[in-house]
Formats: sequence, C-alpha cells, structure tokens
Amino acid sequence: MNEINLFRDSLTNGLFDIKFLLSSAKLMKIYLDNCCLNRPFDDQSNPRIHLEAEAVKAIITMCEQGNWLLISSHVLIYEINNAPDRQRANIINMINQLSKEVIPITENIRQRAKTFEKGGLQAFDALHLASAEENADVFLTTDDQFLKKARQISGLTIKVSNPLHWLEEILP
Repeated sequence: MNEINLFRDSLTNGLFDIKFLLSSAKLMKIYLDNCCLNRPFDDQSNPRIHLEAEAVKAIITMCEQGNWLLISSHVLIYEINNAPDRQRANIINMINQLSKEVIPITENIRQRAKTFEKGGLQAFDALHLASAEENADVFLTTDDQFLKKARQISGLTIKVSNPLHWLEEILP
C-alpha cells in the first residue's frame, strides 16, 4: 500500500501543474499500453524516462479526476496479470481499475490485429492497437519501435503517440 501512496503523492509533486491540466482539458478516451503503465516504476535517473513517467502520472491523474477516460482491454489485463513482478503488477492493476471501459477481444479486433501484424507489429502489440482503435481517441506508448511501426500503418484510425509528446501537442 505504501507504493500506491507514494505514487499518488508524486502526482501532485511532479513536473506538470495538475491544476493547469485540469483547467485546459477536454474529455478524451486514453489507452495507455503496458509500457506506459510501467514507466513510473522504471529507473528515474534517466531524464527521458523521468519525463515520460511524469507525463503518464499526469494523464492518470486526469483520468482519475474524471477529465479524461482511461480505456483498457482484455489484452492489457492479461499482460499485466502475467508480469513477473507481482508487486508491480498489483499496483498497475489498481491503476488500470480506473478504466471506464474494458475492450473485449472480438473477431473484428482479431482480424484488425492480423492486418497490423502484416505491417510489422508483434502479436500482442497488434492486439493492443486493434483494441484501442475500437474505442479510444489516442493510443499512448513509450516503445519507440512500436511507435515507428504503428505510424507506418496505412488506414490507422487512432492517433498513436508517446505520452510526453502527446501532452505537449494537446496542452496550450
């Protein structure tokens, strides 16, 4: 439980002014992949990782306060539940419970994921993206290789971005 309190406390002491975020936000459906959800627990001595972690925490705060909607999927839940670090997985599961919708894997999602695999994505990444495309406005990840491949997929109907870069784009 102390880890959750530390996580929550760090939200208000982070790089972003949460009150500013709240005043400038519009309701959006956000899909954070497993890389994003794990970012606050990665080695914060790397400046890039630290900034991405602060962005993720700010986004989670916006979702927690009802300004944006966190969207999850059965794929994401499966991935979290099969993580080797059980303590981290439990905390991430609690964060993921903020999700207002959990997208099941349907036949349409399976077929769309196969299309994404042909574009070079790994099977899990393709399922994440197809799930998010089903009912989110933006798919956020800190995985550079995924971002590069996803941006090359023609006909993609969802914005795919790094959480830090996305916040820079949408905030005035």
